Formats: sequence, C-alpha cells, structure tokens
Amino acid sequence: MTVSLALAALSIFALRIADVTLGTLRIAVLVRGRSNLAGVLSFFESLVWLLAAAQVLTNLDRPLHFVAYAGGYAAGTMLGVHLERWLAIGDVLLRIVAPISTPRTAVALRQAGYIVTEMNAEGRDGQVRVSFVVLPRRRVRQAMKLIGETNPDAFASVESATPLRVAPKRPAAPIK
Repeated sequence: MTVSLALAALSIFALRIADVTLGTLRIAVLVRGRSNLAGVLSFFESLVWLLAAAQVLTNLDRPLHFVAYAGGYAAGTMLGVHLERWLAIGDVLLRIVAPISTPRTAVALRQAGYIVTEMNAEGRDGQVRVSFVVLPRRRVRQAMKLIGETNPDAFASVESATPLRVAPKRPAAPIK
C-alpha cells in the first residue's frame, strides 16, 4: 500500500466522520424545533458528503476506499450521538410521581430555581402527587439528584419537549 492510497483512505474516513456527525446533529436540532440551525448543518453535511463520495466514485478500483467510507460512517454515527448527548440541545419534560405521604419534591425543586407545576392524582396504590418541570436537557442530572435526595420514593420520567410560547391574551372585540 502506498502512502498516497493510505492518505486518500484516511481522508475519506475523516470526511465521512464529519458528514455523518453533522447529519446526526442536524436531525437532533430539527426534532427540537431549531429548523434554521438544521438548514445550516445540512448545507455543510451535504458538501462534505460530496467530497467523500467524489473520492470514492472516481477510484472504484480501490476497495480500501470502500472500507474507509463505511468505517467513517460507523465512526461518525457514534461520534454524532456522543456529541449530541454532550451538547444536550433542547428542553425536556420531567414528570415526577410520588406517594402523597412522602416529601414534596416540588418544594425542593422550586427552591433550586425550577418552575414546577404540581397536582394530586390517583395511582395504583392510592393518592400520589404529580409534578411537571420543563427544563433544559443539560440540567436533568442536577434535577434528578435533587429529587433523589429529597424523596427516594419518587418515580421520574423524562421526555423530549418542544416548548411553545403562547401569545398574550388580547381582549375580545366587542360584539356588534
């Protein structure tokens, strides 16, 4: 194997890592309602993909390029997922359910600066308190730690949320 063949394969591998990572991030921000950022990422994703594909398609007699292309795809997928988790883009809905007789997690969460909505409900084993918190994904670990310290009997679930801001209420027009 020549140095130029190895460098070409390495280049294809790196380009595929970059384009698949950008694609993973594009999908993540698109799902979270950040369409402008998704558009910018898609531009660079497709540009980088074209560069990698052109190198492979102009040298169809080099199996090492195929392996580099596929390997870059796999590595880019893994890197993209790790990067997206690290960036923690977007908001989540944290739902906490706890028996009504146990300590109130809402109080501790509010003291820590979270905005909490709380209501009573009927669970399988009796009365429960359900708390809802919309927070940035990057703060979930902190909130979960606080919940565990405050009420170890609480059950929490997290789901992706796309907050919508409701326009202020305007007075109704008089009926004529």
